[in-house]
Amino acid sequence: MPQYKAPLRDMQFVLHELLNAEEHYAKLPDFQGNVSRELVDQYLEAAADFCENELSPLNQVGDREGCTWNDGVVTTPTGFKEAYQKYIELGFPSLSAEEQYGGQGLPNSLGIAISEMVGSSNWAWGMYPGLSHGAVRTLEHHGSEEQKNTYLPNLVSGVWTGTMCLTESHAGSDLGIIRTKAEPNADGSYAISGEKIFISAGEHDMAENIIHIVLARLPGAPKGTKGISLFIVPKFNVNADGTLGERNAVRCGSIEHKMGIHGNATCVINFDQAKGYLIGPENRGLNCMFTFMNTARIGTAVQGLSASESSFQGALTYAKERLAMRSLSGPKAPEKEADPIIVHPAVRNMLLTQKAFAEGGRALVYLLA
Repeated sequence: MPQYKAPLRDMQFVLHELLNAEEHYAKLPDFQGNVSRELVDQYLEAAADFCENELSPLNQVGDREGCTWNDGVVTTPTGFKEAYQKYIELGFPSLSAEEQYGGQGLPNSLGIAISEMVGSSNWAWGMYPGLSHGAVRTLEHHGSEEQKNTYLPNLVSGVWTGTMCLTESHAGSDLGIIRTKAEPNADGSYAISGEKIFISAGEHDMAENIIHIVLARLPGAPKGTKGISLFIVPKFNVNADGTLGERNAVRCGSIEHKMGIHGNATCVINFDQAKGYLIGPENRGLNCMFTFMNTARIGTAVQGLSASESSFQGALTYAKERLAMRSLSGPKAPEKEADPIIVHPAVRNMLLTQKAFAEGGRALVYLLA
């Protein structure tokens, strides 16, 4: 299996020459004079080194080992946890988050470029920190000041990770029929009861705490999507001083057995009167959750870009090694029994098509970021 090599020159071309990123950043109040080409390239080079030497070798390990589930506890593949700790140490989780919560306040497009490298080198691993971006954005936009101060610093640093809990066994695209309940508690919190499925990174051993962002219904809520509210439900309750308290009534019931991305835990999450906290107004949960969903949509676009780049690199390596027949213009590897298939026009056409999709996707995703 070929090892990933970050296409730094292609990425720099899009950011610096096609999109004129530094000129764009200079026009934005938050970044005036603070984001140079040199700074962007330093981050890209550091991320490339991490992805090529840490994540890419773990890609095959994760696919072969997969995650294991034992009585609600999920263990990630060998090396995943250690790579995540290095990811935190390098400061990548906090790259584009607000500075007041420990973020570096750098442009989102730089974060997206790094996400592309993470995804191309090891998508299964990348989904663990990837979902946290949506949780951070949701709390930044809709959380109370107390919620922001309680949850954002550790989510931003990567010490905690986040999830998006929407889907139920009977309710996928039609969220208006979800059954997860939220009963008010005397202390202002809510007791969350129900089951969510297909929760990526819903349980794992890579972070100290997992912050679930959960859609649920309050008693007497209107039917349909107008009666959905949004809640923070931590794996471990958080004390007033920010330390971790007792385990919340949140449990991973099982993990899915999938065709791919075996290294990422896709979970069934059971809430048994777990303590939760309302985000935003009652019955406006779907509106708030769209902040998370829109962040996830960009993430899905990055997934397509990452798959395009990694598949192109794999195909290119194979085309240089696989021997079949001779070139129409004469032998190109006369010392071998046949020429590499990369010399054949039909193969070159397919490779160029792959590269065109990857480069076009990169330009579009970076522009939208």
